[in-house]
Amino acid sequence: MLAQQKKELIEVFKTAIAPLLLGSELQPNIVLERPRDPSHGDVACNIAMQIAKPLKKNPRELAQQIVANLQIESSKLISAAEIAGPGFINLRLHNAAKQSVVLQILNEGASYGKGNEGAGEKVIIEFVSANPTGPLHVGHGRQAALGDALAALFEAQKYNVTREFYYNDAGVQINNLAMSVQARAKGLKPGDVAWPESAYNGDYIGEIAQDFLAKKTVSASNTAPVTASGDSDDLASITHFSVTYLRNEQDIDLQAFGVKFDQYYLESSLYGDGKVSEAVTALQNAGKTYEQDGALWLRTTEYGDDKDRVMKKSDGSYTYFVPDVAYHVVKWQRGFKKAINIQGSDHHGTIARVRAGLQAVGTGIPQGYPDYVLHKMVTVMKNGEEVKISKRAGSYVTVRDLIEWSGAGDITKGRDAVRFFLISRKADTEFVFDVDVALAQSDENPVYYVQYAHARICSVLAQYTTDEAVLAKLVHVDLTPLTAPREATLLAKLAEYPEALQKALEELGPHQVAFYLRDLAGELHSYYNAERVLVDDVPTKMARLALMMATRQVLRNGLALIGVSAPSKM
Repeated sequence: MLAQQKKELIEVFKTAIAPLLLGSELQPNIVLERPRDPSHGDVACNIAMQIAKPLKKNPRELAQQIVANLQIESSKLISAAEIAGPGFINLRLHNAAKQSVVLQILNEGASYGKGNEGAGEKVIIEFVSANPTGPLHVGHGRQAALGDALAALFEAQKYNVTREFYYNDAGVQINNLAMSVQARAKGLKPGDVAWPESAYNGDYIGEIAQDFLAKKTVSASNTAPVTASGDSDDLASITHFSVTYLRNEQDIDLQAFGVKFDQYYLESSLYGDGKVSEAVTALQNAGKTYEQDGALWLRTTEYGDDKDRVMKKSDGSYTYFVPDVAYHVVKWQRGFKKAINIQGSDHHGTIARVRAGLQAVGTGIPQGYPDYVLHKMVTVMKNGEEVKISKRAGSYVTVRDLIEWSGAGDITKGRDAVRFFLISRKADTEFVFDVDVALAQSDENPVYYVQYAHARICSVLAQYTTDEAVLAKLVHVDLTPLTAPREATLLAKLAEYPEALQKALEELGPHQVAFYLRDLAGELHSYYNAERVLVDDVPTKMARLALMMATRQVLRNGLALIGVSAPSKM
């Protein structure tokens, strides 16, 4: 059922129950759902049972009165109504009402499913935000898939979306990176007696050291090129070169993954631009800090935290959540009234502190800002065994590893598999990425299953004609022959697409799109196995071709939204 049809039916029910509510203050919420069993009709409503208890009436008798008030005889939507069980109202819609989704899809094309809810409102989505200390790991890959798909969901509703990558290019980890590269530049390697205990052991450290000694030049997004001094005692040059080198490596990984950011923000700039000190001063001026044991504390307990938190340690350095507070103040000042952070579940403890700091600053930032989507870890399986270590990274599996393994050398195929798989579960559930499944050309592989549905339709259409201009004229065909049970089920699933996108947006859950695509692919495969499209009867053939065109369009729309290709051949 299309969204406009749903609105109309809700109004019909409101009119039908109005006489029954006279004298009461009830304002019931009318919920319409698609019955799980198609034999029960097209729409189910439990409004009679919802209002029966407060009205002290029998729900089945109420249902009978509601059905009598639906004015089915004059309805363009409802063809019949039945009462089931204790008072469920099941509706059957006119065939024309169900078939109209094909016309809407063919007319709207790539816009089908999109809306105007955002109307240009600014939204910033921060994701990946990896420390520039090594290649991107599979956790970053899950963030990239989630963040890019979520951004696309907001863009589909005409929000003005900014994809932002926050670089933690300051602190202990950066110092460890520079120390590691310096040690390799001086001829040391992991396992040597003099090798620093906190150094990074991956092969990439040696690659950086080699290029540094060769005085090479590297560049990364939104930064000027950096040329190495080649002096192994020049720690400042080693640091600058190493960070830029790894930022470039991460740029390459993201490019292979098909993710492009609008803005890169450096943690170091918060210090250089005085934003951290400004935030601390604002908190002090607001009376939200105090000194104890030589440290500066923030009164986070006033905002629901379990204890106050240290902001500035006795050695003068800031704790890690302070620049996060400053960064989000900057986001607010940049005009982003809605901000979403996608991070690993290990960041859960920082949420209360950052939000408390933002409340305490007193700049009008609302409670609950920013929103967070936290994801759990990804376990990688290959050849039936868990893979924990990448030779190049030293201690984890990289995004690049996963793309290469999942595509067997085909980058597009690998990217499609990784992106689809990594959003195919709720972010807060742990996920096992099985490379063998990603390579399988079977129903077991969800991305293959969905893409094959698209390719299957392309094959049918190509048997009719390869001229897209001819196919475009299918928008004018008579759809009345589409009455077979499998056709009704497929039509209903196509009509659900806009609502599936809306649900995904409300939940900040791109997995809903993957769920929908798998269901739609399943309906297509079932229909394909049950009915022939290119039949001898011309009106039936043309109507079914139009249905195939509409299904192909929705599959394309959904796959494009999550950054996955829609191949015409498999």
